[in-house]
Amino acid sequence: MSDPRFPAAPACLRPSPVARVVALLLAPAAVLAQGPVPAPAPAPAPVTTPPDSVIRLKPSPILREDIPATVRGQLPTFVEGDRVRGRTDFETVIEGDARLRRGDTAIRADKLEYSQPEDRARASGNVRIVKSGNIYEGPYLELKVDAFEGFFNQPRYRFLRNDAYGEAERIDFVDEQRAVVRNATFTTCQRKPGPGWLPEWILRASSIRLDQEEEVGRASGAVLSFMGVPVLPVPEMSFPLSDQRKSGVLPPTIGIDNVSGLELTLPYYWNIAPNRDATLAPTLMTKRGVDLAGEFRYLEPTYTGTLRANLLPGDKVRDANRWGYSVRHDHIVQGLPGIGGLGLNLNVSRVSDDDYWRDFARNTTSLTQRLLAGEGVMSWNVGQVGFQARALKWQVLQDVTAPITPPYDRMPQLLARFGQQNMWAGLETSIEVDHTDFRGDRRLTGQPDAKRSFIHAQLARPWQAPGWFFTPRLQLHARRYQFDTPLASGAASADVTVPTFSMDGGLVFERDARFFGRAFRQTLEPRAFYVYTPWRDQNGLPSYDSGYNDFNFATIYTENAFGGHDRIADNNLLTLGTTTRLLDPESGAEAARFSVAQRLRFKDQLVTLPGGTPVSERLSDVLFGASVRLVPQWSVDTTVQYNPKTRRSIRSTIGGRYSPGNYRVVSAAYRLQRGLSEQIDVGWQWPLNDLWGDFGRDLGRGMGLGDGRWYSVGRLNFSMRDSRLVDAVVGLEYDGGCWIGRIVFERLQAGTSNANKRVLFQLEFVGLSRLGSNALQTLRDNIPRYQFLREQVRSPSRFTQYD
Repeated sequence: MSDPRFPAAPACLRPSPVARVVALLLAPAAVLAQGPVPAPAPAPAPVTTPPDSVIRLKPSPILREDIPATVRGQLPTFVEGDRVRGRTDFETVIEGDARLRRGDTAIRADKLEYSQPEDRARASGNVRIVKSGNIYEGPYLELKVDAFEGFFNQPRYRFLRNDAYGEAERIDFVDEQRAVVRNATFTTCQRKPGPGWLPEWILRASSIRLDQEEEVGRASGAVLSFMGVPVLPVPEMSFPLSDQRKSGVLPPTIGIDNVSGLELTLPYYWNIAPNRDATLAPTLMTKRGVDLAGEFRYLEPTYTGTLRANLLPGDKVRDANRWGYSVRHDHIVQGLPGIGGLGLNLNVSRVSDDDYWRDFARNTTSLTQRLLAGEGVMSWNVGQVGFQARALKWQVLQDVTAPITPPYDRMPQLLARFGQQNMWAGLETSIEVDHTDFRGDRRLTGQPDAKRSFIHAQLARPWQAPGWFFTPRLQLHARRYQFDTPLASGAASADVTVPTFSMDGGLVFERDARFFGRAFRQTLEPRAFYVYTPWRDQNGLPSYDSGYNDFNFATIYTENAFGGHDRIADNNLLTLGTTTRLLDPESGAEAARFSVAQRLRFKDQLVTLPGGTPVSERLSDVLFGASVRLVPQWSVDTTVQYNPKTRRSIRSTIGGRYSPGNYRVVSAAYRLQRGLSEQIDVGWQWPLNDLWGDFGRDLGRGMGLGDGRWYSVGRLNFSMRDSRLVDAVVGLEYDGGCWIGRIVFERLQAGTSNANKRVLFQLEFVGLSRLGSNALQTLRDNIPRYQFLREQVRSPSRFTQYD
C-alpha cells in the first residue's frame, strides 16, 4: 500500500529493471547487505520553534586540498556499479560501470575487484583514476588504494598543476606522491581537431620520475622536440610540476651585446631550504671572457638578506680583472632588556672600476648607478625614544665627460628622536638630535670636512573637525660645526640658531554634482599656509647635505625651501591653494582631482646655497595639477609649473594611460624642464591580432606557428632637445598556447655618447622550461604595467577534476 507522502514516480522516472547497486565499505567493515526496502516510517511530529529562539548552524568541514595521513586511514570506501558481489570482510567484485572512491582517490572501470585485507584494487577495461586532481586512463590497473602503490599498463595521464599530459608504456606508483613513468611523453599542447595533429613541443624520455611532494619531474634519456625538430637532447633533465622552486641546472640563456659579444649563461639553482637558496651563473662573453656570478638569499623570522657577486678575470676589452659585489642584510631583535627593539641593517655595493656601470649596467641594482652605497645602521627604540647609529661611505663612479660631485661620507652619524602626541591640551611635540662626522674629497667638494651637531624641536597644536583643520607650529633649529681646517673667514667653528613659526589651515566643502551624465560628490578644499623664519647668516657656511627642494604640491606647503640641515630659509610668505575632487558617491573612489597653488612672499629670501642668489620675486611660479580617472580604462595625470611673468611653463609633465583589459596597455608621457631637457616616453603592450585581424593569424600559419596571438611590447624614450633616442626596448611576443616566443631589442644609454645594445631571444615551453635570454625581466623592468602572458595567480583545485 502506497504512502500518501511518497506518490508514485512518473513513468519516465521509474527505476530501471536493472537497478544500480551502491555499497559503502567502512574500512575495514564489510559490504552493507542489500535487502528489501522497508516501508517508510511514520512522519515525525512537526517541531515548533519558539519565536524568540535562535537557530544555530552547525559547523561543516571545509573541503581540503590535502588529506592528512592521520585521517586518510579512517576514511570510508565507497563502491558503486551495476552488479556487486563478494564475501564480507574479504573481497568485493563490481561489474558494469564499476566505481571505487576513498578520499581524494577515485577509480572507474568496466570491472573492479577489491580485496579488503590487502586494500588492493584490480581494475580492467576503460580504467580511469583521479588522484588529487591528476587523471590516469588505460586498460589495466593494480593498486593498493590507501598506499597508492601499484602499476598501470599503457596509461594516458594529465596533471592538474600545469595541465600537462602524455602517454606511456607503464606507470609504477611508488606511493601517493611518487611515480615512475616508462617510455613516456610529456607536453602541455592541447589536442586540436583534424587528422595528423602533432603537439608543437613534446618531451620524450625513456623514464620520467614524478615527485608531487617536491613538485618536480626528472627525465632520463630525454629529447625535447619543437615543431617536429629535436632541439635539446639531454641524458638527464628536471622540470617543474608547478611554480615551486627546485634545485638543478636551469635552461641556458643566450644574448648578443654590442660590446661583450655573444653571451651564453648556464645557471645552476640550489634550493638549499624553504628559506634559503643560491644561484650560480657562469657566463661566457666572446669578447671579454668568462664572468662568474652568484647570488645567495636567506629568510629567517628575525632577519633576511641577499648576497651577490661577479668576477670577470682578465677582461679582454679593458685588460683588467673586473668584479662587483653587493650585500643586503636586515635584522630585527625584539625585546632586549632595557633597550627594546633592536634593528641591524647592512647595505654595501662595490665594483672594481669607474667603467663598471657603463659595461655591466644590468648587473648594478642601484637606482643611481654611479653612486654605490656602503652603509651600516644600528637602531633601537625605548618607548617614545628612538636611537640610530649609522656609518655611510660612497663609491662614486666618475665619468670624465660628465663628472659629478660626490655626496659626503658619514663616519659616523648618531641620531636620537622623540615624539609624543595627545599631550596636555592636545599638544604634539617632537625632538631630533643628530651628530655627524662628514668626510669627503676636498679636491671635488672644495670645502673642509666637519663635525656637525644639531637639535630640531617642534611643538604643534592641531585642531581638526569635519569640514576644517588648523595647525599652528613652533620650531627651533640649532646647529654647531667643528671644521677640520678654518674657513676663508678664519673661523674654525660656527653656531646657528633659527626659530620658525607656521600656521596651516583649510576648509572642506562638499556638494552633490552631476557631470558627463554621472553623479558625483564634489569637494572644494581651499588651503592657506603661512610661515615666518627670521634671517640668520648662514651663506658663509659649507653645505654638507642641503639642496633645493623640488617645487611641487608636496613641498609648497612646507616651512623650508631647502632639504637637509645646513640651510634654514628665512621666510615671510603665505601659500594659497585649492583643490577640488570628484568622488564616486557610493564607493568614495576619486574620479578626478584638480589643484592650484602659489606662494606670496612678503620679503626677500636672503639665505642661499653656495653660489646661489637671493629670491626677490614676490609671487612664485603657479602650480597646476590634475588627475583624471573617470573610467577604469583611462587615466591622465599632469603637473605644470607656470611663470606668470614670462607667461611660459618652467616645468611640465603630462602622462596618460589606456588599459582596456589584460595584456593591453599604452602609456605616454611628456616631460619638459625648460632649458635643461624635453623628453617623450612611450610604453606599450598590445596584441597585434587586434590590429591585424586575420592577417596575424594567416602570418602565424604561413610561418608554421599555428593560430597563436602576436603581441607588440616596448618602451621608447626620446630627447626632443637633442633629437635622439635615449633608451629603447622593443620586442615581439608570440603566444602559441603551449609555447611562447620572444625577441627583444634593447638600447640603454651608458654615457653622453655611448649606449649598450643587446638582442634577447627566449623560447618558453609552458609548463616545462624557458630557453634563451631573460627577456621577461627586461620587459618587466622597462614597460609600465607589463603582464606576463602566463601568470598563474592561484593553484588549481583538485575538485575541478572531481570524478
